[in-house]
Amino acid sequence: MEDQTSWRERRREASVEQAAALERRKVAESAQARELLIAFVRELQDRGVAAEALRAQVIGSGTSYRTGISGWYLRKNRSVGVDTEANFYILGTTASLAARVTGVRVLPSDPPLVVGQGGRDGESIKLADLLEMRRAELFK
Repeated sequence: MEDQTSWRERRREASVEQAAALERRKVAESAQARELLIAFVRELQDRGVAAEALRAQVIGSGTSYRTGISGWYLRKNRSVGVDTEANFYILGTTASLAARVTGVRVLPSDPPLVVGQGGRDGESIKLADLLEMRRAELFK
């Protein structure tokens, strides 16, 4: 019986350590992604690219709502953006009658090193590559 208990305890400890390691990796990746966004925003500001009002897109429609956030879209479909403080936003929302009048509140997300990871094929892209593509569009 004692062997079974110690085996269970070892498995539980291994699970806890694995979860902690995953969280540490996620935090480190977000820190790297945040540095990329800070450099991107700084470059846009230094080069005089004006921020615009970001809108949250209603998923599956052409409707969008005000967010009160100023920044730049990172994807052509306007699904993600960055504000003037280099905070990362996923700009998708659901339809709402009240939001047509008041807008929506979108909270910043931890930035990923791969945008769209886990989405449909062809939708994921490294953040560094996405920012480079966006630079190319802005500074033609």
